[in-house]
Amino acid sequence: MPSLGVIPIEGMGEVRPGDAIGTLIVEAAQSQATPIATGDCLVVTQKIVSKAEHRLVELDHSDFAARAELIASETVRVLRRRGDLVITETRHGFVCANAGVDLSNVDDGYAALLPIDGDRSAHRIRNAIRAAIGVDVAVVISDTFGRPWRHGLTDVAIGVAGIAAVVDLRGQSDDRGQELRVTEVAVADEIAAAAELVMGKATGVPVAIVRGLDPSWFRDGSVHELIRPVEDDLFR
Repeated sequence: MPSLGVIPIEGMGEVRPGDAIGTLIVEAAQSQATPIATGDCLVVTQKIVSKAEHRLVELDHSDFAARAELIASETVRVLRRRGDLVITETRHGFVCANAGVDLSNVDDGYAALLPIDGDRSAHRIRNAIRAAIGVDVAVVISDTFGRPWRHGLTDVAIGVAGIAAVVDLRGQSDDRGQELRVTEVAVADEIAAAAELVMGKATGVPVAIVRGLDPSWFRDGSVHELIRPVEDDLFR
C-alpha cells in the first residue's frame, strides 16, 4: 500500500503585502533540506495568501459595529444568526462563519479577508514554483471551517490548482463488488485537513508538502467542484 508523507515548511517568516509566496516557499523548503518535487501537493494557509494579496483591512477589534459592517460587506446571504455569530454565504459560494473575516494571526488593528479568487491564488503560486525550480506541483489554499452537526474545526480547501477537488467514484465497484452510486470524495478537503495536522493553529507554520498522493488525482481542478448547487442543498 502506498504511503503518504506530510512535511511542514518552516522558517518562512512574516508574510507582507506584495510578497511572492511561491518564491518564499521554494526558499524555505530548500533551506530546511526538503526541496519540493514534481508530484507534491503544497497546502498553503489562507492567512498568508490574504496578507500577500493585500486582503488586510484596518479594523478596531473592540468595535463590534465596525466588525459587523465588514462581515456584511463580504456577505451575499445570511443563513443563520446567533448573537455575534453569523453564518453567511460569501460571493465565492462558501457557507461559513462571519464571511471568513478573521482576526487571528494578524496584527492588532487589522482583519484578514478571504482571497478574492482562491483558485487564481493557487495557480499563481503553482506557476511561480514551476518558473523558479522547474517542478510541477499541485496547490491547495486552505482555511479553517466549522461543520454542521459536528463539534470542532477542520481545514478545508478554498482554492485549488493542478489537482482534483473531488474524485468521482460513482460507477466503480467497492471491495465486495457492489457498484458505488453516490461516492464522490472531497480529496482537496482531505488534503487540507491532513496538512493542518503538521501546521497547527499556533505554530507559525503556514505551508506543508503533502507527498505520495495518487497520480490520477493530478489534473485541472477548481474549488467550485466542492460547492453544492443551491437547488441540490437541503439546508439553504
